[in-house]
Parts: sequence; structure tokens; C-alpha cells
Amino acid sequence: MNILTLPKLLCIEHDPALRARLRGLLESHYLVLEAGSALDGIELAKNTLPDIVLLEMNLPQMTGLEVATLLKSIVPDAPLVALSADILPEARARALAAGFAGLITRPIDEATLLNEVNDYFHGKREELAEVERHLRAYQSELVEHLEAKVRDLTRAFIQNQNLREQNQLIIDALIRRQQMLEAGARVSHDITSILNLNDLLNAAVDTICSEFGLYYSGIFLLSEDKVSLQLQAGHGEAGRLMLERRFSLPVDEHSMIGRAVLHKEAQIALDVDGQPSRFQNPLLPETRSEMALPLIFKDEVLGALSVQSAELNAFSEEDVTALQSLADQIAIAIHNAQLLRRLEAANQELLRSKTFEAIATATGEAIHWVGNKAAPVPGAAERLREDLTRLLAVFYAIARNPDSPLQSLGQSLFEEAQSMGIDLSALAGGLESMPEARRSVVLNLDSMFEDLQIIEESARTILTIKEDLIGPARRRNPVAFSLSDELERLIKNMGLPDNVILTDWKTPLPPVFGDPRQIDQVFNNLIKNAWEALEGHPSPEIKVRLSVGPEPGFLLACVQDNGPGIPPEVLEKIWVSFFTTKGHKGGTGLGLPACMEIVRQNGGKIWVESRPGQGASFYVTLPLASPAATEE
Repeated sequence: MNILTLPKLLCIEHDPALRARLRGLLESHYLVLEAGSALDGIELAKNTLPDIVLLEMNLPQMTGLEVATLLKSIVPDAPLVALSADILPEARARALAAGFAGLITRPIDEATLLNEVNDYFHGKREELAEVERHLRAYQSELVEHLEAKVRDLTRAFIQNQNLREQNQLIIDALIRRQQMLEAGARVSHDITSILNLNDLLNAAVDTICSEFGLYYSGIFLLSEDKVSLQLQAGHGEAGRLMLERRFSLPVDEHSMIGRAVLHKEAQIALDVDGQPSRFQNPLLPETRSEMALPLIFKDEVLGALSVQSAELNAFSEEDVTALQSLADQIAIAIHNAQLLRRLEAANQELLRSKTFEAIATATGEAIHWVGNKAAPVPGAAERLREDLTRLLAVFYAIARNPDSPLQSLGQSLFEEAQSMGIDLSALAGGLESMPEARRSVVLNLDSMFEDLQIIEESARTILTIKEDLIGPARRRNPVAFSLSDELERLIKNMGLPDNVILTDWKTPLPPVFGDPRQIDQVFNNLIKNAWEALEGHPSPEIKVRLSVGPEPGFLLACVQDNGPGIPPEVLEKIWVSFFTTKGHKGGTGLGLPACMEIVRQNGGKIWVESRPGQGASFYVTLPLASPAATEE
């Protein structure tokens, strides 16, 4: 028999073994089509329009009754035969009420199966008693199944809708993060090529605001003593005003910037009105959200980045990640710029040190030579003063008594003078011819002794300068000692007015290694200079601070005054020997050069920072004593 002429039988059964048995029993008389699920069976029925359908009543996804309802609309003329293991009369009645032609029980009777299927194919229909009752039960059951399906579908729809919303949020967050990362990459590209620190910071805050659409951005850098944060760059007019006012914040819990540096982690305020400890800046009244991110390079905090928005809840986790990544890039750029600045400063310092060293060496050699020449002068002046006094005594004796025993000494001196080419007769004649008033001016004993005193004092000044310049190098006695104790003793002995000198250091500080007497001389000069700079100030103040670092292995000291400051044109000259701004007030101009030489000999550094009208700060670093030196 041609297979194409066989009637089509659709078998919808989820058990593949049973499907195979049914196919083997029926394929000699039918073209057997198979489906393992309800949905596949419905789809196959639509595509093939079978002549008869064998349908399992307990399918996993849909009940046989539900599938039968759909199949009746697809193949209304094809008989539906139920396959069920339920042998109760009610199961057969429900199937017949649903439109099935009949029901074949499971397990299948292989001997009778083909005949049963043929009977149903050729028009056999089982009769149902009490049709109306069973039909209503079938319809009720079908409605319950449909309602349950609707509920399931509704729940699934709501869940899918929630999932779509969540997925959209995730997609939006990913898009936002991608935009933030791209903006961060553009900012990083723009700033990392800038090596000048001021240009870098200004470009960073302006680019951050434009790329991220922020209200304000500012960058703070940590001070050398690590106790305050100075604003170095700020966006817009508010930033300009704060920079003019030298705006700064302490490293403490009272500001988001301070906390970010203190804890080395980002601080976020999505609603600044709910942050009582946040610094309320009157120059930024529109801020609604704020974030402070630490600028960290290799676990070293360099400062902090402040970003502010005029919108509430402006920052998400993705924003924090992107901006922190950007902050890390800014920290690297700042570190590189600071390295370059330090390298340039080191080169300038080296050149300056070498120049000052050459000047000091040449000056020292000159002073040494002049000092050697001036050394005999005070003794010679003293002997000349004694000889002049004795000569007066001879003249006095001869004038009172021509027969004095000293007359022969006087005659001998006259002859010695003539032998030296001194014409005493001519000199005497000249004096005799002068008027009396003129003789008292030309030959004045007080003037002679005054000239001798000038010669002696000038020579002693030269010798003092020589000792100040060269002497310290000859008398070094380095030991481990407490600089704070030395400074307390020094300040107490200087006798300055109370409350002028303020000290700031935390004890105990590690000892330094150097010559205490020489170091005393350095700080005595620095404090004395600061006090002289404060002359006439209504509220003079000198701060002396000590702290460890920032250079490892060194103690940092600072002497700061609130005086007029040092003009830029003078700043570099103060280390040159004999340069002084004291004018008529005295001063040899050797105090600061001597301080530089002493600090250098003791293994430290000294420098000054000053701006006109803002006082001067002299910094000194001294090496910490080794444990062995401390024990000794």
C-alpha cells in the first residue's frame, strides 16, 4: 500500500517508549505522526490536519481536555480518542463530554488496539448518559483550568514585566557606567599629558564638570604636615573666589573632604541637607548631592577630589566606580607632575646650593685671607697706642725740664726720624708758621687715638666675621639629642615677650643627630630674624612646629612669622654672604648663609617659603638619630 494514501494519525504522548509501541502497532494501516508535548501536537495538527488523533489525558503542560478543545477547532471532523490510565466511569464521562469519540485505557491491549482505532476512525462514537450534567462538569472543569492558566499567565506577565524593568534598570546602569567610563577616559586623556601641576588641576576640574554635567568640582592637596587640605583648583566663579581666599579644610571628621582623606575612602551625600557634619559652603548654594574621593597613589594620600551636583540622588554605585577610577588617574597625574616639579626644584636647589657653596667657599677663602692679614692689626694698634703715650711722656719731661735724663732719648728719636727721611726741621717750621687755631686742628691728640680705635675695631670686625663664617666647621660635635628640649630651652633663654612664640609638636619626638650648639645657633638666628621682621606689628606671632617627615628618616622643623613676608626679588638673595636688608640696623649678612652651612654640615636641608603680606616660613630638616647613636 502506498504510504502517501494512508490516513494520518496524530499521536500526542509524552512517553517516547509508548509512542514507539503505538507506532509499531498502527503504522501498517496509518501514517503515524508523533508529538511529545501538547504544544508540539497542536502545532503539528495545524500543519498536517490529521484524520484521527490519539491524545494522552495527563500531559505535563496542558490537560488533555484543554488540548482537545483546541484540536476540535483545528480538525473538527477528525475523531479524538483519549489515552488514559484512569478507568473510573467519571474519567470516561469527562472525556466524552469534552468531545472525545471514546477512551482507550492504559496499559494498551496490543491485540485489540488496531481494531479499536479502526472503529473510531470509521465512525464509532461512545454514548454518554446524562449528557447535560457531564457537559456542565466538563465546562466547569475547563473554566477552572482556564482561570488557573490566566492566573499563572498573569503572574508570569507581572514577573516578566518586573524582570523587564529590572533588566532596563541594569541596561540603563550599564549605559550610564559606559558613558561615565568614556567620559573618565576622555578626562584622563586630556589631563595625563599635562605636566605643569597648576595647569593639570585647572584642566581636570573644568573637564570633569563639562564631561559629567556637574555643578562644581574642586581639587584639594594635602599640606606637608598632613593636617590641612588646601584648595588648588576650583571650577567656575566659586572656585576662583575660594582660590583668592586661599580656602582650606582641616583633615578631620567635620567635612566630607576631611573624612575622605582621613579614612581613605569615598564619602557620598545624596541629599546634603541630611548631612549635618558636611561643610556648608555659601559660595555653592545650589549643591544638592556631593561626593568626595581621596586621591591616592600607592597607598599615599595626595589630596581629595570634590564633585557636586545640583540634583538630588545624583550619584549611583556606577558613578562612584567611574569617578574613583578617574580620581586614581588624577592622583597618578598629580604624582607625576609633583615628581617633575620636585626634580626641577632639586635641580634648581642643586644649582643654587652649588652657587652658594662656590660663593661661600670664595667668600670664606677671601675672609680667611683678609682675616690673616687683619689678625696683627689689633696688637699693632695697641702697641702703637702705648708707644705714642710714651712719646708724649718724653715730650712732657723735656718741656718741663730741658736737663731731663729723657733729653738724650728725645735727641736719639729725632736723629732716628731724620735717618728715616723725615725732615723734622721743615715740619717744625711749618707748624710754627701756622695760626694757633690751625695747629690745634692739624695736631690733635684725641683724633690720633680715635683713628687708632677705628683701625682696631675694623680689624676685630673682620676677625669676628671670619670666626662666624669658618669657625662652626672647626667645632662640630655631633650627638643624638632631643630637638624639642633644645628649642624649649632656647626659647626660654631668648627672653622674648610672653605669648609671642607658639610651639606645636607632639611628644615624644625621636631624637635627631647633629651638633646641639650649632643647631641652637641656627634656630636662634631664625627666631631672631622673625622677631626683627615683626617690629611694629600690632599682634606679632612666631610659630615653631616640629613633626616627623614627610621625608623618611628626617625631622621637619618650621619657624613661621606673621610679618610682611619676603619680596620675591629678595627671596633668592638672602642666602648670599653679606647680603642684608637691615641697612642702618646693622647685621653682617652672614646669619642665614651660616645657617645654611651649619644645616648642610649636619646632613639636613633648609629653605624658605614666603609671599608678600603673608609672613615667612623657614623649614629645616635634620636627620633622625640611629638606634645605636641614641643608645650611646
